[in-house]
Amino acid sequence: MLEWAVQISFVILALALALSTLRLLRGPTLADRVIALELMASITVGIIAVYTIDTGVANFIDVAVVLALTAFLAAVGFARYLEKRGHGDD
Repeated sequence: MLEWAVQISFVILALALALSTLRLLRGPTLADRVIALELMASITVGIIAVYTIDTGVANFIDVAVVLALTAFLAAVGFARYLEKRGHGDD
């Protein structure tokens, strides 16, 4: 039963990654593209977590945590950039 759950999770996460890639490529504003990149990082963390469950190698959790922290810092940096630039019509 766990194998089915892992496979279904991989399929759903791959579909979500493909859709967020589409938003990254088509997104009309810079904010749309940055949010798509943040979503892709979160989905990648989910893929790493499911892979960790599938293989049983706990060392991949460290990679997922580092990726999540890096994505968070990127979001904070982008928010500061928008704050300093002002509320323009992006």
